[in-house]
Amino acid sequence: MRQVIPLFFAALFFFVLLLSLIDLFANLWKYLSYETSIASIGMVVLLYIPKCISYALPISLLFSIAYAFGDLYSKNELVIIFTSGIPLWNAAIPVLILGVFLSIASFFFEDSIVLPTLKAKKALSRILLHQQASASNSDVVFKTDEGRLLYIVDFYNDDEKSLNGLTIIERNAEGELLRLIRSRKAVWNGSEWGLENPLMYHWDGDIFTASVLPEEMHFIEKPETFRRSSLDIEELPASQARLYILDLERAGLPFSAALTDLYKRYAFAVTPLVVILLSLSLGGYFKKNVLLMSLLSSLISAVIYYVAQMIATMLAKLSYIPPMAGAWAPVFIFLLAGIIMIRFART
Repeated sequence: MRQVIPLFFAALFFFVLLLSLIDLFANLWKYLSYETSIASIGMVVLLYIPKCISYALPISLLFSIAYAFGDLYSKNELVIIFTSGIPLWNAAIPVLILGVFLSIASFFFEDSIVLPTLKAKKALSRILLHQQASASNSDVVFKTDEGRLLYIVDFYNDDEKSLNGLTIIERNAEGELLRLIRSRKAVWNGSEWGLENPLMYHWDGDIFTASVLPEEMHFIEKPETFRRSSLDIEELPASQARLYILDLERAGLPFSAALTDLYKRYAFAVTPLVVILLSLSLGGYFKKNVLLMSLLSSLISAVIYYVAQMIATMLAKLSYIPPMAGAWAPVFIFLLAGIIMIRFART
């Protein structure tokens, strides 16, 4: 632990600095074009540091443990431990305990510190860069009346409070089609939607016929229903995120992407434990250039892990795999890989 802890904080500082500079220089020319003050730019960087810590913590832990154990291997200091009958697992108990502690702490750190500061950072960046968030939305599908009424909208214009390319489907309790209403455009008049030249299709016996929309039919869904959601699941604490997903499910709206992001937050908290298993086995492969090889192996392992997580998350959001699998599959795969690598590591 005396070797791992200093290395961990040094690596954490290095990677946090690197991530902060990447984000800064990616947007620096935009800030300068709007003559943003140095103090405002510094505040953006400061608010982004907690997120950088969240990103850098696993790879810093991976590097520090891989280097520490690699250094002990290269100096043959672990030979005495192994020849005394103490396996690698027992020798690594302190860092395994550290991994469990960091996994628990990282979740609460993400939930209580990273999310508020990241939200504030995004809001301040939008203000400094004069970016206005639009509430207009496209390809809107909304269910109401327990799924009996379905709105399909090509484009909702929030400035005009209008629905363009509107299709309304009415179904009975069994889900059977009762009528279909189409309108090129609908405008909100303050209390209901006024449909332009609507055309209604309904069953007349066994024939689906077209007719004029009856005057007694009114559509009173609020414009807020069709707006682009200003909520970002990545900016909500876990408790609020669960309620938001429940609201999406009750409204009949797609919630797989939001549920995947929530599961991913829990899975990401286990990453310190995953990287410890990888680093314990990687440390035994290097006898020379331990510092360089530990750094390279840490970066390569982190890239492979994050790419696997990105692919699994994308598949889950596109509903090819369940959200739980998309968030947790990379974790279990790399946990298994770490256990297998330790099994065959020099001990």
